[in-house]
Amino acid sequence: MSILQFISDFFRDSAHWHGYDGIPRRVLEHLQYSFMALGIAAAVALPVGLVTGHTGRGGNALALIATAGRALPSYGLLVLMFFWMGFGLTPVMIPLVALAIPPILVTTYEAMRTVDPSPVDAARGMGMGPVAVLFQVELPVALPLILSGLRSAAIQVVSTAAIAATVALGGLGRYIIDGLYQRNYETVVGGATLIAGLALSMIAVFWLIGRLVVSPGVRGGR
Repeated sequence: MSILQFISDFFRDSAHWHGYDGIPRRVLEHLQYSFMALGIAAAVALPVGLVTGHTGRGGNALALIATAGRALPSYGLLVLMFFWMGFGLTPVMIPLVALAIPPILVTTYEAMRTVDPSPVDAARGMGMGPVAVLFQVELPVALPLILSGLRSAAIQVVSTAAIAATVALGGLGRYIIDGLYQRNYETVVGGATLIAGLALSMIAVFWLIGRLVVSPGVRGGR
């Protein structure tokens, strides 16, 4: 049987569209884990990236931390956290947050450092303070690149959140883990297809966010 046939059979089966193990419930669980991890990572990495990019200090340390974060294997970290903390959401959040922080951190720093100094100098010459320059001049110009870092992190987190199923949580990884255990390859392929579809949908979501929050003048120059 071909992969396309597996996908067709999975989505045509009405049993997959309702109940505790239905697609809507699993998609919501998967998005819940993903957005929770992305929110925590953004709360940590965005302020650090903005400050280091604005001041130009700590760039080397930031690059070292980001490189170390990228080198961490998500599944290996999940296993370690599971043996340390046991079952629960926290052992899942730690590797997902560690996965999301490097792209947000590095991209935010680079976005701030690449802002044209001319409008910044002009704003300072007009008497604007450091905080006003940061949020009213630098941040709007850097926003498209910052959003690209958030988009990259979101795609990676959504693609990896399936690991939650290995420690008895839900999400779309449940289809893959349970399907492999039961040798039900239709379910495995269906779950993998849903994860890929969600990851690709992040591109459309962040494109829409960019259209809504980025100034047309800044967007037109990119």
